[in-house]
Amino acid sequence: MVDERADVLILGAGIAGCALAFHLARRSFGSIVVYDPQTPGAGATGRAAGIVTEQLWDPWDVEVARESKEEYAELALHYDPTAYSVNGFARWTKNREAVPILEATVERLRKWSVNASVLDLTSLAEKVPWGRYDGVLGAIWSPDDSVVTPSRMGELYAERAREMGVDFVLGAPLSKFGRVGDHWELTAGVDTARARQAVVAAGAWSKRLLASVGHPLPLAPYRTQAAVLRPSTPDLRLFPSVHDIDLDVYVRPEENGRILAGDGTELAEVDPDRFPTAGDERFVTHLAESFGSRFPGWADAELVRAWAGVCVATPDRRPLIGPVPGADGLFAITGFNGFGVMRAGGAAARLARFLSSGDSSAHELEKIRSVLPERFTGPPTPFPIRPGFTLEAGPDPRF
Repeated sequence: MVDERADVLILGAGIAGCALAFHLARRSFGSIVVYDPQTPGAGATGRAAGIVTEQLWDPWDVEVARESKEEYAELALHYDPTAYSVNGFARWTKNREAVPILEATVERLRKWSVNASVLDLTSLAEKVPWGRYDGVLGAIWSPDDSVVTPSRMGELYAERAREMGVDFVLGAPLSKFGRVGDHWELTAGVDTARARQAVVAAGAWSKRLLASVGHPLPLAPYRTQAAVLRPSTPDLRLFPSVHDIDLDVYVRPEENGRILAGDGTELAEVDPDRFPTAGDERFVTHLAESFGSRFPGWADAELVRAWAGVCVATPDRRPLIGPVPGADGLFAITGFNGFGVMRAGGAAARLARFLSSGDSSAHELEKIRSVLPERFTGPPTPFPIRPGFTLEAGPDPRF
C-alpha cells in the first residue's frame, strides 16, 4: 500500500510519463509517484508505430525529436540494443504539384540542420527493392532517422526510474483525483498518493482527467490503426521506413523479419474506453490494395495482426506541455497528435528541467514556450482533427 506525501505525482505510465519520471529522478527532484490503471506502455505507447524522424514542421519539433533519438540510442546501447535502430526515412509522391513542396521541405529542413536530401528513383529502388516506383515524380530522404520499439523504450525509462527510487502505483482503477488543500491527491484501489505538484501525462485520458478537476484543455482523442505483416521475402534486412504520401501508407521494419504498416487514422473524436481495438476490414483492404500497387514484393505478406489505438489531437497540431492555466501545481504533457514517441524523450527532459529549475525557470520556460497550454484561452470548443506527416511549414515557434 502506498500512502505518502510526494513532491510530484505523474498520472500516466506511457513513454512520456515514464520519461518524465526518469528525468526528474536523475535531477534528484525529490519523491516521485507514477500512477497508471494498467502497466507501463499499455496504452497508446504499446500501439505506436515507433518511427522517429526529423522530417517535421518547425525547429522546436526537430530539436525535440533529435534529443529523443539521442536519448533512445543511449538507453538502447546500455540496456537493450534491439530497441533502437537507425534505418533512414524516405517519402515520395506521384503528384506533380507536391514535388516543389517536397523540394521546399528539404531546403527548410536543411536550414534546421536536418540531414535531408532529394532522392532519385534509382537510389530509392536500391534502398527498398520491394517497391514499384513507376510514376513517382519526387522523393526525399533523411538517413539519420530511426525506429524504436515504443513499449520496450517505455519499460526502459520505467526500470531506470525505479532504480532511482520512483514509486509506481499500477493496475488499480482511479477512484479520486483532485486538489485537497495545498496538494493534489489521488486514490486508486487501496493506494493514496499526495503531492504538491501533479502532471497529467495520460494520453487519450488526459482530456477527461483535466476536465474532471475543472481545468479542461482543447484535446480530442482519435482512433488510428496499424498492422504487422510477415512477408515471404527471404532474409529481409533492416530497410528504411517509407511513406507513400499519395496512398497515405507508411511501412517500417519490425523484428523477426516482419513489417509494420499504417496509416489507418480516423478523423473523428472517440471515447478512449469505448472504441474498436481491432483493425477493421476497410483498413486491412486498403493496406492490401496499396501493397499490390506500390509494394508488389510484399503483396503476399501474411497478416499477423491488425489493431487500433487512440492518439490525442490539439487544434494546432502541437502538444500541450507545461503549467495548466489557473491550476496551482498542475501540469500537462499530452496532445502529441500521433507523434508522442518521436517527441517523448526530449519533451519530458525539457519539462523536467522546467519543474526542477527553481530560480532559472524563466530560462527553461523558453524551451517549452511554443507548446505551453496557456496559448489556448476560454472554454475548449470542437476543432478539426488534422494529424499526420505534414509537409507544411508550421508557425514560428517563438510566438
